[in-house]
Amino acid sequence: MCGITGWISYRRDLTAHQESVDAMTETMSCRGPDAQGSWVTPRAALGHRRLAVIDLPGGAQPMEARTENGTVAMVYSGEAYNYVELRDELRRRGHRFETDSDTEVVLRGYLEWGEELPDKLNGMYAFAIWDPRTEKLVMIRDRMGIKPFYYYETDDGVLFGSEPKAILANPLAAPVVGADGLREIFSFTKTPGFAIWDGMRELRPGHLAVLDRNGLRERAYWKLEATEHTDSKEATVAHVRELLEDIIARQLVADVPRCSLLSGGLDSSAMTALAAKQLGAQGETVRSFAVDFPDQAENFRAEDIAPTQDTPFVHAVKEHIDCDHSDIVLDGTALSDPAVRRAAVGARDLPVGLGDRDNSLYLLFSAIRAQSTVALSGESADEVFGGYPWFHDERAKAHAFPWMSKGTTLDLSGALSGELTASLGLQSYLDDSYSSAVAEAPLKDGESGHEKRMRQVCYLHLTRMVQTLLDRKDRMSMAVGLEVRVPFCDHRLVQYVFNTPWSLKTFDGREKSILREATRDLLPESVVQRKKSGYPGSFDPRYVAAIQSQTMDLLASGHPALDLFDHGRVRAAATADKATITSQERTRMERALDVATWFDLHKPEIKMN
Repeated sequence: MCGITGWISYRRDLTAHQESVDAMTETMSCRGPDAQGSWVTPRAALGHRRLAVIDLPGGAQPMEARTENGTVAMVYSGEAYNYVELRDELRRRGHRFETDSDTEVVLRGYLEWGEELPDKLNGMYAFAIWDPRTEKLVMIRDRMGIKPFYYYETDDGVLFGSEPKAILANPLAAPVVGADGLREIFSFTKTPGFAIWDGMRELRPGHLAVLDRNGLRERAYWKLEATEHTDSKEATVAHVRELLEDIIARQLVADVPRCSLLSGGLDSSAMTALAAKQLGAQGETVRSFAVDFPDQAENFRAEDIAPTQDTPFVHAVKEHIDCDHSDIVLDGTALSDPAVRRAAVGARDLPVGLGDRDNSLYLLFSAIRAQSTVALSGESADEVFGGYPWFHDERAKAHAFPWMSKGTTLDLSGALSGELTASLGLQSYLDDSYSSAVAEAPLKDGESGHEKRMRQVCYLHLTRMVQTLLDRKDRMSMAVGLEVRVPFCDHRLVQYVFNTPWSLKTFDGREKSILREATRDLLPESVVQRKKSGYPGSFDPRYVAAIQSQTMDLLASGHPALDLFDHGRVRAAATADKATITSQERTRMERALDVATWFDLHKPEIKMN
């Protein structure tokens, strides 16, 4: 896993701009703490920061491949889980390899298959290849958008990077956020391809973009398709188990310490149990980690998305399978530390996140990184198998994003000034985003009624909601140099389950029926029967007290970020009774503190025209 960046210019001589290339590369240092490199020619400059995971001595980047007509160069972030098979195929086709890295397999795969290369790949990746033979740059992102990739067109080329901060380090890219950027931020959407910074784009999942002297063109090489599902219930369950066995075996391959993120839910427990089974056959024990909070049993409050505590279920899994488990306990003082907030906001490049859940995820990953370099995560299983509560109640029928139909937009915008709220028209923006997303959803001929609606709902989750969560997971983990792999995002599994009828996805009258049946033999009964419970928040009163104090200090400071907020509502939250404070009041304070931190870090120029 790595951080990549680059600059292509058809009129400048980039050998005179090494300083800018170095500045862009340096912003990716957290993503790649093990090594750095750059490759600069008059037309193309590539920068790379490496987190060594496979072939530690080899795999240095930028990587070159010499041809009769020029040297092709690449910067690559991610993992190709089928690189061994691809390397064997390429050897049969006459290619010779100098390293054991998947990076070289991808580069030589391009020499063999050109722009058809991503059709061959299984993995998570974002990479760019400069081909001097035709003076073109090829930019490719994995099918589900697990790894990020941004680009910014200039007057004679393009800037690109794993994160916006790499692009913004170049003097050609101004940190301007317009009205649409603010709408995207405060409606808590993640429109595919949209970046909040003016002039910047995010390469869409399953897409590639090609830049040459004629301009930049982006196209899809993969997307979800609606096909007929003919397997029986038993065959479906068996195939899902077979896929999971193969996926986890591939994703356990690494030359560094590995672990599993364990929450005690069905998803992470099944994943950890499968990993324990496979590693056990090799004489190894899987390591697992979970987040916890002091006095959580006394302070816990059940919520719709998190009705139960994790720890009892985590420990049940620990006792049931062979794993070396650790609880990472985080208190309210650590969670409210302004330095932690600064790190979390800086990692995401966004001023709107999940409050203390972002801070705790950052701290959790920091603690894990001291002992492991690669972690498996159960992220996206709810989107794939239909695990959220709103899949199964009236919210799924609403003509809106189901996860936002209980007032989430109001919760997020409730702290904003009335003038800003009116000028942005957040609800209209959200309605338009929803309409565009539904219009994209593939349908089978003649599909109608409840099955049609649930296919649309699944599509919304797999192309919109999952992007927010994957981006959050990537940014927080890579900010501390931890590679997180997401087995449930394997495109083979996603495509297969997407086409499984909703009646089969819920054959036992519950959520995630197929996953439960496919893995129940591995798990304690309490976990098999547990309902969905999301990533936990802290209920430590010290956290609330700290952010109330910080919010009052912010209000007294006259910080320019406060121009976006309703001071009265923010002040009311900061002075609310700590014992009865609502989640909306906490959110208002967290929004104000996050936005102020974002202003300090990025110094954005806000333009409302």
